[in-house]
Amino acid sequence: MKDEYDFSTAARGKFFRKGARLVPPVHLEPEVLAYLSDLAETQGTSLNDLVNTLLREDIERLDAEKQHSPRP
Repeated sequence: MKDEYDFSTAARGKFFRKGARLVPPVHLEPEVLAYLSDLAETQGTSLNDLVNTLLREDIERLDAEKQHSPRP
């Protein structure tokens, strides 16, 4: 690392985009990835579409459980 850096020509916020959303990468464990990849291929769909479908189904299930569970 240098002792000093010259920021005299830098532009503040040059790459800032209001409302931009960060889409973080999701890393699957190797055995999970292998299983889902095989399942996606068997179903004739992409891994991305399969994972999103499975997650949507889980979200719906969790929301339904929340609505039917008694509140303390």
